Amino acid sequence: MGQVRITQVRSIIKRPKTQKLAIQSLGLGKINRSVELEYNDAVGGIIRKVQHLVKVEEI
Repeated sequence: MGQVRITQVRSIIKRPKTQKLAIQSLGLGKINRSVELEYNDAVGGIIRKVQHLVKVEEI
């Protein structure tokens, strides 16, 4: 993959602190906010941690 668009689709209310920090590290924080990032192993690990809160699309 090259670039990915990550969109937050669920709230982080009542989520563990590690998941809240993972969302913040991706640059998200509000529902329907999107960021475009270069995919690498580090970003892939963060996405897997919060895969139930985000939608990921390849660009």
